[in-house]
Amino acid sequence: MAHLATAPGPRRRRARERLRVLGFLSPWLIGFTVFFGYPLIATVYFSFTRYNQIQPPSFVGLRNWRYVFTQMPLFGPALWNTLWLVVVMVALRVVFGLGTGLLVTKVKTGAGFFRTAFYLPYLAPPVAATVAFVFLLNPGTGPVNDALTALGVPAPDWFNDPHWAKPSLVLLSLWGIGDLMVIFLAALLDVPKERYEAAQLDGAGPIATFRYVTWPAITPVVMFAVVTGVVQTMQYYTQALVAGKLASGVSVGPGTTVQPGYPDHSTLTVTQLVYSLGFQNFNTGAACVLSLVLFAIAMAAASLLMRGRTGLLGAEDRP
Repeated sequence: MAHLATAPGPRRRRARERLRVLGFLSPWLIGFTVFFGYPLIATVYFSFTRYNQIQPPSFVGLRNWRYVFTQMPLFGPALWNTLWLVVVMVALRVVFGLGTGLLVTKVKTGAGFFRTAFYLPYLAPPVAATVAFVFLLNPGTGPVNDALTALGVPAPDWFNDPHWAKPSLVLLSLWGIGDLMVIFLAALLDVPKERYEAAQLDGAGPIATFRYVTWPAITPVVMFAVVTGVVQTMQYYTQALVAGKLASGVSVGPGTTVQPGYPDHSTLTVTQLVYSLGFQNFNTGAACVLSLVLFAIAMAAASLLMRGRTGLLGAEDRP
């Protein structure tokens, strides 16, 4: 009887269980609060204030939002360039990454060499890779245009032409396709060989085998690559800024302030506007508005791609 009297009741057991769960979750909760929750709340707050990072913020209501959507002339081109890069760059990177992974899986001899050769460009620092690519595609002295001219092919102006600047950035991203190649290669090698053998016995050709055997098995990995690619490209900054500065002929160094987006704002992205407004013009309120717009678009795109039957990963393809 005494033992039953001192036994903890259901409420105390549930309380202890909750405390135990919170203890295990505490590292994630602290990290989420410090690195995501608080910055997001602060960004929303500063978007309704006038704040130059020196004086205390003062509440101005929707003035920053009206300025961004109605009075900022570069917001439209920057948003268009960002969305263009998201659609084109992410799609081509996924296609080329998957194609490279398929190619490496079919190689019988020297597969290790090809894996290394395709992955090495991804290890190059973004600034160094962009500098090298701009010089390779230089209209006057670049070896790429010299080779095209020798073959009788019209040589574009690449980063100096508004129509070719964004495709040039896409080529730069495809050159460093090694990260997606490795991810897709692991997914392709994980497909059970028995499925390929069964498809071969049924007389399925290469296209039917890829459609009915390979694709259903790697669809979750494709979704991961697309969603992470969309989020990363929405924050596209370094390569576009460095390429524009180098192509314009301005030396990149301390103290140089150049209007981003050369040529003709064709490489201007929303993240460049965020940096220009927040850290060059000290208009933190408008910069926070642009950040929230990027966040909302990225969340909407990720939700659409991951949505049930209508998303990239339909319910019938879920593991």
